[in-house]
Amino acid sequence: MPEKSMAIIGAGLAGLSAGCYAQMNGYRARIFEHHGQPGGVAAAWRRGDYLFDGGIHFLMGAPPGQPLFRLYEELGVADAARHLGLDLYLNLTDETSGRSVTVTRDLDRLARDLRALSPGDAPAIDELIAGTRAMQRSGFLDLEMGRPRELGSPLAPLRQLWSMRRALRLFGGKFALPVSEYARRHVQDHWLRFVLEGLFMPEVPVWFLFMILGLLAEGRIGLLERGSLAFARDIEARFRELGGEVTYHATVARILVEGDRAVGVRLEDGSEHRADVVISAADGRATLFEMLEGRYLDAATKERYRSWPRIRPMLMINYGVRREFPGEPWERILRLAEPLAVGPQAVSLIGIRLFNYSAHFAPPGKRVAQVAFDADWDYWHGLREQDGARYEAEKARVASDALARLERHYPGIAAQVEETDVATPHTTWRYTRNYGGAYMGWMPTPKAIMTTLPRTLRGLDGFTMAGQWVVPGGGVPPSLYSGRHAVEIACRLERRRFTTRT
Repeated sequence: MPEKSMAIIGAGLAGLSAGCYAQMNGYRARIFEHHGQPGGVAAAWRRGDYLFDGGIHFLMGAPPGQPLFRLYEELGVADAARHLGLDLYLNLTDETSGRSVTVTRDLDRLARDLRALSPGDAPAIDELIAGTRAMQRSGFLDLEMGRPRELGSPLAPLRQLWSMRRALRLFGGKFALPVSEYARRHVQDHWLRFVLEGLFMPEVPVWFLFMILGLLAEGRIGLLERGSLAFARDIEARFRELGGEVTYHATVARILVEGDRAVGVRLEDGSEHRADVVISAADGRATLFEMLEGRYLDAATKERYRSWPRIRPMLMINYGVRREFPGEPWERILRLAEPLAVGPQAVSLIGIRLFNYSAHFAPPGKRVAQVAFDADWDYWHGLREQDGARYEAEKARVASDALARLERHYPGIAAQVEETDVATPHTTWRYTRNYGGAYMGWMPTPKAIMTTLPRTLRGLDGFTMAGQWVVPGGGVPPSLYSGRHAVEIACRLERRRFTTRT
């Protein structure tokens, strides 16, 4: 079959994945990326001696032979995925009560620790552990995202239900509730509610916690030794090895359409680049409402973008410090006794990441400490647009206040800081063009996670979408699979046989 061209918008993980599979299937692929480096929100940047990583927290691994491992092999990141190992998931500490628990892969220890700290909620604790073990036994953790649902047979959903039959009870009833709602109804102790909500996000369904803890217990999630940017660059290298081309600092303004077919892209500089197929792995709202100017949208899509909750944007502060943190948990969720005042917010929950698990982020004797919390897009974007000097001053003030909170838990750290960097929601938008400065797409509510979103638009040929806006819940494997699926769909529409290779 004659070689055809493909324009891919965005060099995040989904876009890079789409590029690799496009090249494997005879397309001549070119990725157009707004930023100057690959990865999208899987970002890292250097300040002095330190590498600040604002991207992937942990990665789901898979043993050789599993479908996910084959995906990593095909994309050139199998080595990074193979050497993962995470015994300690996170620590949750409440400053007011002084209670703290560390979550490890040892479920028996977790049950004992939680019962000791919250004995009145033993039934809910037992339910958490039993649900996790049932999830492990069910086979659900081994299910793959091998083919897009659009290309499956009519019987595919029934076959999937049969393969999940031992896990179906875990997805209904109270386990389908958001964790926050479940905790409000079934947990007495406010501290244990904080723990359950802090295991991932309060909005996810309870069964999602079973899945995370099950993966942890089986040793199938871990940390990236070289960080997010190296992971993205490995996939970029694979794409280039396959013959693909990436153009950076190339912001797509419009998707060109002729006769109800996508035929290329127009950049902000006015240049046009024709292509036989267009895949957008960019922000969903920007793709649909700006690049395509709101055309080809059905009522369901319009309603989704109007009413579905999105991931809240985040403010991230990185400190390069002249010290190490031996024995400290790599991640901590801290509920503050006295909230931080940040613009219109009173921030009571902060996340702390200590990059003490790898020498890749700082020289010997030094480490990176990171603080992150939900932030207000309107406040930070408005401040940056209206008063740049005040914006910088506010960033410095918040970094100083947050450092004072760290000092209470890591005495001496304030005097050991050598570099400080603050990334606001405006920063995220500036480098990614993600709507509202969000670092992911849809909030992973029970409804969103269980909804299959369309990746094509009725009435528009030659166009497919990939990325977190078409796979609610986000994460690395779904994003990578979404790039593959976008190419599979393109191949089916053009009657090409989809192939992969390592």
